[in-house]
Amino acid sequence: MASHKLDRVSEDIKRELTAILRELKDPRVQGGLISVVRVVVSNDLSYCKVYVSAVEGMETARRAVQGLKSASGYIRRELGARLKLRHVPQPVFAATDSIEYSANISKLLHDLEPKEPASDEKQEEQEGREQQEE
Repeated sequence: MASHKLDRVSEDIKRELTAILRELKDPRVQGGLISVVRVVVSNDLSYCKVYVSAVEGMETARRAVQGLKSASGYIRRELGARLKLRHVPQPVFAATDSIEYSANISKLLHDLEPKEPASDEKQEEQEGREQQEE
């Protein structure tokens, strides 16, 4: 029964953190497209591990994590103001390369798509259609 509450709190924290990230003035966080990938809340709601990723790569995500760690007090206070929780979990930030990884997989899948048929094949297809119409 408690796992449903943890899942709900995790999603609420993820949603609010995404909004808070847009408001931060730290250039380390604003430097690129930063995204909150996943939030894992501890069983006693004392800590939440926040996985952050950047489109530009792992180094940008690491810089963003440094900025987020320095602003963790502000972020926790904002979470407390936005969420109705008795105890607001302490955020622990970690960098991940999941966006870069998924972009790489998408590129590989796009490269596997069949190319357009050559012009000779197009002509043969068009001639075949014309013969079928007659």
